[in-house]
Parts: sequence; C-alpha cells; structure tokens
Amino acid sequence: MFLHALLASVWFSCVLTRCQRKIMSKTDSIELLVCTSCRAGRAEPDNEKRQGTVLFEAIKQEALPENIKLTAVSCLANCDHGCSIVLRGENRWTYVYGNLDPAQDVETILNGASRYLDAADGRVPWRERPEHFRKNCIARIPPIEAAS
Repeated sequence: MFLHALLASVWFSCVLTRCQRKIMSKTDSIELLVCTSCRAGRAEPDNEKRQGTVLFEAIKQEALPENIKLTAVSCLANCDHGCSIVLRGENRWTYVYGNLDPAQDVETILNGASRYLDAADGRVPWRERPEHFRKNCIARIPPIEAAS
C-alpha cells in the first residue's frame, strides 16, 4: 500500500511539474542570439556590413514579443554554415540553427522563436518546426538540469 501511495505521489509530482512548466513557458523569456560577424561564406570587404549584421538588423526591425530578447553576438564559430542563430532559455533545450539568409529567413526565424517560446522545455515537435529549422539544426544542447 505504501508503495502505491509513493508511486502515485511521484507520478502526480511529475505531472504537476510538467503543468507548471507549461504555465511558466507562457511567461518565461527566451533569448534569440544572432551571430553578427557571419560572412555567410562570402569574402566581404571590411567596409561592408557582414551578412550576420544584416540579419540581426532585419530581425530588429520586426515586432518581437516582449519576452523574446534579441541579442547580437560576435561569433558563434559556425562559419561553414552561413548565418547562424541560437534559441535559448532557462531550463530549456538550446538550439543552434544555420544557413540562414537575411533576405529570406526573417519570418522563419520569428516563427521558430515563437514556437520555441511556447514549448515548455524548448523542444518544439519536429513536424511543428519551420522547414528550415528541421533541415538546418546545427546543434541541440540539453538544459543544465538535464545534463547531470
């Protein structure tokens, strides 16, 4: 009897934790990092804007939800994969996406970031991700709590 009560308590705790995360995910904030030093595989003169900067500025012009923080970073060391972004948040999986085109993929990035924000742990079901995200995920990194 004690074992049944203990298992029920553990199960309820897990369900409650998942429910709490779903509720929290609606108010949590996430961060969208954009590599601004990216040249997208091109040899660009030093006096021209790099493609990563163009991408960052294009995203900055859009209306981001207030709980998505846009951050420019100088290098994500993903130079062979074009313009790159990172989606991350507390207690969430972190994703690195590449091969992004500043002229074509801003809407894709905003869509993917919104879906990431809505996912309690950051893991958007594969079929619900924008197609570009499905084909150009460079890395998926577990949250610190899950790594131990």
